[in-house]
Amino acid sequence: MACSSSYKVNKIRSQGTTAQLRLPGERELASPALPAGSGPSDTLTVRDENGRAFLIMKAVRDEESGEMVASDVLQAAVVSARFRHVAERGGRIELAFQISVSDSLQDSRWQLRFSPEMYVLEDTLALDSIFITGQGFRKSQLRGYQQYERFLRSIARDSAYFVDERQLEIFLQRNLPRIYHFKSDTSRVSDEQFSSAFGVTGRQALEHYTNKFLIAANARKIGRKGRMRDKYIRNPVIGDGVRLDTVLRGENGDFVYNYVQTLQTRPRLRKAEIVLKGTIHDEKQLLYRIPASPPLTFYISSLSSFAVPRERFLTRVIERRAEANMSCNLDFESGSSDILPTLGDNAAELYRIHQILAALLENENFDLDSVRVLSSCSPEGGLSLNEALSKRRSERVCSYLRHFVRHYRDSLKRGHGFSIDENGQIVHTPETPSITFLSSSIAEDWEGLSATVQGDSLLSREDKERYRRLLALHDADARERALGAESFYPYIKKAHYPRLRSVRLHFYLHRKGMVKDTIHTTVLDTVYRDGLLALIDHDYARAFALLKSYEDDNAAVAALALECHAYARNILQKLPPSARTDYLLALIDAREGAFEPAVQHYLDACRADPSLVHRGNLDPEIAALVRRYGLDGMTDE
Repeated sequence: MACSSSYKVNKIRSQGTTAQLRLPGERELASPALPAGSGPSDTLTVRDENGRAFLIMKAVRDEESGEMVASDVLQAAVVSARFRHVAERGGRIELAFQISVSDSLQDSRWQLRFSPEMYVLEDTLALDSIFITGQGFRKSQLRGYQQYERFLRSIARDSAYFVDERQLEIFLQRNLPRIYHFKSDTSRVSDEQFSSAFGVTGRQALEHYTNKFLIAANARKIGRKGRMRDKYIRNPVIGDGVRLDTVLRGENGDFVYNYVQTLQTRPRLRKAEIVLKGTIHDEKQLLYRIPASPPLTFYISSLSSFAVPRERFLTRVIERRAEANMSCNLDFESGSSDILPTLGDNAAELYRIHQILAALLENENFDLDSVRVLSSCSPEGGLSLNEALSKRRSERVCSYLRHFVRHYRDSLKRGHGFSIDENGQIVHTPETPSITFLSSSIAEDWEGLSATVQGDSLLSREDKERYRRLLALHDADARERALGAESFYPYIKKAHYPRLRSVRLHFYLHRKGMVKDTIHTTVLDTVYRDGLLALIDHDYARAFALLKSYEDDNAAVAALALECHAYARNILQKLPPSARTDYLLALIDAREGAFEPAVQHYLDACRADPSLVHRGNLDPEIAALVRRYGLDGMTDE
């Protein structure tokens, strides 16, 4: 047997026999469901550019007369071409190919293992393997599993197997009849009772008559399970990652496997290549590496080629003036307007103010015109005192900011230095516009207090209602006294009053060099641009998400690529008639089985743009229509 197998392998090697990777014949479209009275099956009514109606049918061109005649042509099982155009469908591509294994490569004792590989962009993807297993090889596999199963059954799983029960029983019966009596006693005796009666535990008696040699031998078997598995099961039966699609058997004994691989759409995906590699094994070893097949190339027919490169612009109004606001909490001592950096969180708040002012003073697009300072106090104390205190605090903050801005600008000026122009004259940094600081104040910020009280989750609904009723008092001092009598006043004073001692800054700016109050300008619509780039890169889901609101031809192409036919048709029907829109409508009709309007749209598209004749061969739905109704001859005319 070994000599016969070796001879056959040497013959395969010398003849260079290999498996074939090839393309299957393309499938026909199903017959159209035509309305009653529309003519015989496979006959359509279409109109030429002058509106004249005529019939076409599933036909081929007669080589002698040159006329289109009805025919029923059977497709070949395989084609000899090494490439094919395939179309994307809903973001997926189906690559159909066949693995043909000649009879000379098959043997009952062998297993053939084929591993298709796909090359996509920069990636190499290993596809599911195809195993062809001979009957003798399979018997050998199953025999190995049976031998390993017998070995597993020889491993003892019950500890009673190692106890010499017969000798233990004889010993007890002869020497310790009272112990032997427990054999027929139905009452349960604990190990402690057994030990107290006879001076020996049941475990000790059991261990005395346990065969240690058998235990050790069994342990060695358990340790050899992995080695014995490898010995008996040399070629495991593999389920995961192995695929068998439709299997055909030729008259000459060849096997043909119809293989369909689905590939997700990727950006920049233009083509995919399939290469077949294989090996021949017997039950003991690798016998032969089957040479790699020439690649099959699938060119991806993408609807992204119908994308129209264009730019969209948006009208934007640019205002000369702008505002920026911030709120900060500066703590003041009771009755004082002095700014103390060491008090509370003042240091962090002042640093934040410095950072914002510095950013505005160095801004390249805006000049700072003025700063409005609005300060407020909490309601504690008299209203007149709070009015004066709030005003003093606002003026003190203005003075503080004015001082900071002056020193910061001096520092910037020293940093910039001066320059010398082409005439040798010293050019100093231009003077920056002056900044106005406006002081304003709110004596007691009751509005802010009401907002924080209503949003406080720790106050009860009744507390909030009593607070709301107090607001009806118009006299602020009376209102604060009434609030002080409430049980929840200490909590509000501690939790909310400090927040009311705030300073809000409003910055007023204008654009540098801009004179008019407003300018209308156009800017690139970046959303549309990104959607178009996604469409060109085959990223259809993102393209549709970005373009669908525009409802133009590119949005229709993205929808059609995702098989959103109703949306695409609605847009295309609103667009001015063109060869491009006719072709896309033909594609939608063909996909939905409306073959008569599909043919009409396709012929109209080809008459307006003859280059679409070639495009029709790339889209399987259109190509099937062309073959079915002999449209090649009509588009030639």
